[in-house]
Amino acid sequence: MTSTRDDRTRLTRRTLLKSAAGAGAAAATGALAFPAIVKGQAETLRIGHLTPRTGFLGQLGDYGFKAASMAVEEANAAGGVLGRRIELIAEDSVNPGVAVTKAQKLVERDKVLCLLGEISSASALAIAEQANRYKVPYINTGANSDELRGKNCNRYMFHVEGSNTMYTKTIGRWQLSKNLIKGAKWYMLTADYAFGHDLYRVSSRFLSEHGGTVIANDMVPTNTPDYSAYILKIRQARPDFVYINLAGTDQTTFLKQYREYGLSFPLAGGVMDTIPFWVAGIDALSGHWQSLWYHGLAVPAAQAFTKRFLGKHGMPPDNQAWG
Repeated sequence: MTSTRDDRTRLTRRTLLKSAAGAGAAAATGALAFPAIVKGQAETLRIGHLTPRTGFLGQLGDYGFKAASMAVEEANAAGGVLGRRIELIAEDSVNPGVAVTKAQKLVERDKVLCLLGEISSASALAIAEQANRYKVPYINTGANSDELRGKNCNRYMFHVEGSNTMYTKTIGRWQLSKNLIKGAKWYMLTADYAFGHDLYRVSSRFLSEHGGTVIANDMVPTNTPDYSAYILKIRQARPDFVYINLAGTDQTTFLKQYREYGLSFPLAGGVMDTIPFWVAGIDALSGHWQSLWYHGLAVPAAQAFTKRFLGKHGMPPDNQAWG
């Protein structure tokens, strides 16, 4: 598509980071002292929300969408951002190809001033390329790949979500403190797309640098329904730990089936999203995991957000909703 955006829209972009931050602040505090919207003021601020709401990451994306919608509702109820209403235009970015098409549609047809969201690192990269092309800010709320913060980052891309290195070092330094890495054998299962490839690179390097040995790494296609072949290989290999570089429903499926086989090798993981663990059930959980945020934090702002989300949706928010 050829960009048809005019100068007036380009100038409006300068307020977008302040606008997006204002929506987030409304979600955190419940009220903002912005002036009421009056007739004749400037047009509505349109924000494009892209995240997978179907597919193996769909359950995560739905929480992100619910929270983004709630943030906009709360900001508008408090008077908008600098007296201007916010409109959230949401799209399902089920894969990178769709993400590109939807990003182009949001910018070209819907005239959004900012792009927000995503979970898949591959789709986030695709969106970032479009943001750079159109010179539109893009705020990544859920994609983890280090490369999105490094060689594939650009001046229009900003991050709320932590990177794979941050997650890996969080669990890794705890493991080091418990003397669990040096001399231990690690068996990895890795999601076969950009997120998993990057997480395997980061986590295997950390373990190796601190005396661990990665004895195997199986690349797992997304949406794999049956993990029995992988679990049987793990049982035969007899590792000290099983390290999971999976995401979405693949985490849930593996955890349930691993429990059914009754293997005793402890689990750990490079990244944890709370929803797949909730779905797997408490009996399927074992090992040691880390999370950027969870609804039980004893922090006033987190408690207030959890209360509002629970009141609106009848369930607690997860880390993607927080992002």
